[in-house]
Amino acid sequence: MGHDFDYMSASELRLRIGRKDISPVELTRHALERAEAVQADLNPFFVMFSDEAMSAAQVAEDAVMSGGALGVLHGLPISVKDLISVGDAPFAFGSKVMVENIAPDDAPAVGRARTAGAIVIGKTTTSEFGCKPVGDSPLTGVTRNPWNREKTPGGSSAGAGASIAAGVTPIGLGTDGGGSIRIPCSLTGLAGIKGSFGRVPVWPTTATPTLAHVGPMARNVRDAALLFSVIAGYDARDPFGIAGDAPDVLAACDQSVAGMRIAWSPTLGYARPDPEVVEIVGAAVRKFEDAGAHVEQVDDVFVEDPADLWSAEFYAGVGIKLRAVLEGQRDMLDPAVADILEPALGQEMRDYYTKVFERYVLRERMAKLFEKYDALISPVLPVSSVDIGVNVPPGYEDRNLVSWVYYTYPFNLTGQPAASVCAGIAADGMPVGLQVVGRYLDETSVVRAAAFVERTQPPGYNHSGYDV
Repeated sequence: MGHDFDYMSASELRLRIGRKDISPVELTRHALERAEAVQADLNPFFVMFSDEAMSAAQVAEDAVMSGGALGVLHGLPISVKDLISVGDAPFAFGSKVMVENIAPDDAPAVGRARTAGAIVIGKTTTSEFGCKPVGDSPLTGVTRNPWNREKTPGGSSAGAGASIAAGVTPIGLGTDGGGSIRIPCSLTGLAGIKGSFGRVPVWPTTATPTLAHVGPMARNVRDAALLFSVIAGYDARDPFGIAGDAPDVLAACDQSVAGMRIAWSPTLGYARPDPEVVEIVGAAVRKFEDAGAHVEQVDDVFVEDPADLWSAEFYAGVGIKLRAVLEGQRDMLDPAVADILEPALGQEMRDYYTKVFERYVLRERMAKLFEKYDALISPVLPVSSVDIGVNVPPGYEDRNLVSWVYYTYPFNLTGQPAASVCAGIAADGMPVGLQVVGRYLDETSVVRAAAFVERTQPPGYNHSGYDV
């Protein structure tokens, strides 16, 4: 069931739509047909909007044919994770306890994507309330990875990662409260951007309002930057929103990395990565030196692992939202999620606020580090793949649901922008993600570095090649 559309970039599709080489109706119909076929095999979607999408595609086609103004995403199919509000559609957070919930309105990112011409074809799966970095939930079951069906696509933006990597849509909206864009991008070979905290408005208010981000996922950095440029910018409904213009991340895709000051940290000071992951990411980092960047290895980015700081904030927030369910309907929840929420709810106020202030010390440490460097590079994950049905990979049994990830959650605590880009392919045939972190408000350097990594690789190196 392969088609030229399947792995074509969003930028190329949009160009061809504008030239009338591709019909928005034909493109959307094909995306829906492929979604249906992929759903039977990989299970990346929670709900589809077939009728609404085809109606929107016809409107988009009419605009093309009449010579009307076209948005930068005009006619492009897009998916939205089920932690993001789509007006008048189911909004279940991957949970049986919310399965009857209907969203009253579009989230800002969804509204902006629609205004730019994107066509929402469906909502993608998530682990329950975004609490796990793997791709299963009691509501939707197991989502599989198109690179290998016995592997997870990661989470919590599981369905977005799987569907984009499987060629259903070129772009999608995910969320990231501790790595939930970057983790599935790493495990499925995609590019994803978590902007500075507050850069992309988050509304309705989440259970983790000081950690949550909405961001783009795509098969290449330029497409991720294109979607980011549409959804970024102030919205009064987000009390943490950043006022002023967002940086030009599209232009950053073409900038040289010569002169950049890069900190390369294989472990951040505490991680235990697979040596093959370090070698693959390290090989990508060495190319920065060849291109004129200044690279230094920095082993002690953090004095200690900030996992406890992150868990105190994230799981306490979700736990408060689910307190009544935990006390009266615990069997409705993913057992692993329930097990980790209960201790977070038992925190004493003194302990909690001690961690709050430690978080601000962490932010100051990172601000000081980035006086010396333009970007920090690390692996996204300590492993190249995780089997389906596994919450914590073998060898990391001393870690919890999220702390085995190591590399992503610190930068939700600090609010810094970060991206994931594929650094290469491991011996098991699975992609390996490279993380780029920038100083607060400097998405430009993040995208500049991530796009360079991609440019140094062969064309199509990060495509799953999946077909149904």
